[in-house]
Amino acid sequence: MKVTILYSGLLAILFVVLSVRVIIGRVGPGSPSFGDGGNPVMFRRIRGHGNFAEYVPLALLLIGLLELSGSPQWQLHALGSILLVGRILHGYALSFTTNNIFGRNAGIIATLLVLSSSAVLCICR
Repeated sequence: MKVTILYSGLLAILFVVLSVRVIIGRVGPGSPSFGDGGNPVMFRRIRGHGNFAEYVPLALLLIGLLELSGSPQWQLHALGSILLVGRILHGYALSFTTNNIFGRNAGIIATLLVLSSSAVLCICR
């Protein structure tokens, strides 16, 4: 499971970065301790973090199952790297900018490409 471990570690670092962005938004006077407090910047940070938590675990699980079933390493690295780049683009677009349509759209497409490709590959195995 060397390939899945690599991408799990890299994506975990990104998850920590997105988590810290939410935590920073909760520090200081008037900052919401729960929810977004009606602050659109905080809302974007929360959604960037939440979206990552919603999609990445399933994608990594599918990649891990493909690795366990003997899929070629090039295929696993392709899926892992597309997922990583897509999540970086999406996380940056939501958590660090106010209107980065390219990053958000590219991240969504990359993530859905990995999920759908991995699902088909799992079915075919």
